[in-house]
Amino acid sequence: MKNLRAARTPLPCIASALLLAACAGVPVPPEPAVVPLTTATPQQMVASIRAAAGDGEGELSVQPLRDPMVGDLLERAEALHAQGDHAGEAEALDQALELAPDDPALLQERAEAAILLRDFDRANALAERAYALGGQVGPLCRRHWATIEQVRLVAGDAEGAASAKAQVEGCKVSGPERF
Repeated sequence: MKNLRAARTPLPCIASALLLAACAGVPVPPEPAVVPLTTATPQQMVASIRAAAGDGEGELSVQPLRDPMVGDLLERAEALHAQGDHAGEAEALDQALELAPDDPALLQERAEAAILLRDFDRANALAERAYALGGQVGPLCRRHWATIEQVRLVAGDAEGAASAKAQVEGCKVSGPERF
């Protein structure tokens, strides 16, 4: 009886090994390539984002108070942007964010710099964080959602891009009546 039991034990092991070997030979299909829904350059994308802000005339707009050191770094970032030094721009904005990590306007500027550097995941994360921390109305709000829209277009996410575009319009809130 002992020998009979010992002879049966390897059979399930052999069957399992054969099954695993058969599965190992099945090729795994490659992940589908992401097809961007835009041919815009990063510079065109940022121009579109800034255009989405509009002029803010006649609507509620929240403007944060700014530390003078942050203001200096922002001016430096703007100058580097104008020179086309987007890595330098991003570095200056990172320094400003060390001083004011929860400033939605700075986070948005850094998100746009990330787009210029083709770091779309970071751009999306920064824009989402800026929106969460911001006033969620006005021109800055529209820039947040326009950034998210552009990132989703690059990712080939038509539904997400359409949803973000709809949110851009939701940021328009009329200012209080003045008499």
